[in-house]
This record gives sequence, structure tokens and C-alpha cells, in this order.
Amino acid sequence: MAEKTRYSDEELEEFRQIINEKLALAKRDYEIMMATLTNQDSNDVDDTSPTYKALEEGSEAQSREDLMKFAARQQKFIQGLQAALVRIDNKTYGIDRITGQLIPKERLRAVPHATLSVESKQLEKQRR
Repeated sequence: MAEKTRYSDEELEEFRQIINEKLALAKRDYEIMMATLTNQDSNDVDDTSPTYKALEEGSEAQSREDLMKFAARQQKFIQGLQAALVRIDNKTYGIDRITGQLIPKERLRAVPHATLSVESKQLEKQRR
């Protein structure tokens, strides 16, 4: 029996559903992060002591910086999921970009935007 070179249309639709669910959650989380970052109606410390305000601003700056990093990572995740949907449309989804073999379904269910099998990912890391 010949080795399978791509996932069937039914399998691709299963992956599309998984990706769309993850994409909806990721977009919602990103919007929450961005709303938090741009929120002007927060509890301000203008009417409290200057010492407290200085401490609060330092803590707030660190929190905003962390949230910006999380938002950037979330945006990258969203782009990865969107790219996976394009690969589904092109019927190239689930094909390891190094070996050309199919990435196991278990990996794609866990990491639906994956473009490498675990083995290829480990080899890529070793080369760096």
C-alpha cells in the first residue's frame, strides 16, 4: 500500500474546525489584552500620595510590558492559525516542511499550526 501523502478532505475539515475554535478563543483573548492595554478608565492613583504613585507606576509599567509581550505572542499564534487555514485550503496542511511526510494527527490536534513533526523540530533546534 502506498504511503499517504496528504490528509483527506474529511480529515482537513476536522482540523479546520479545531483551528477555527482555537482562532476564535485566541482572537477573544487578544482583544481583551489590547483593551486592557488601551484602557483609560482604570483606577488611577492621582489623588494618592506621591510615594505610592511612584511605586504603582513602576509596577504598572512592568505589568503593561508583560501584557504587551503576551499580546505579541498571541498575535503570532493567531497568524500561525490563519496560515494553517490557508494550508488546509491548499490541501498542504499537515505536511512536514522538512521531510514532506505527514505530521501525526495527535501533534496537529495539540499544535494545529505546526509545520514540523516533533522529530523535525528537534533536528531544527540541534542545528541552531
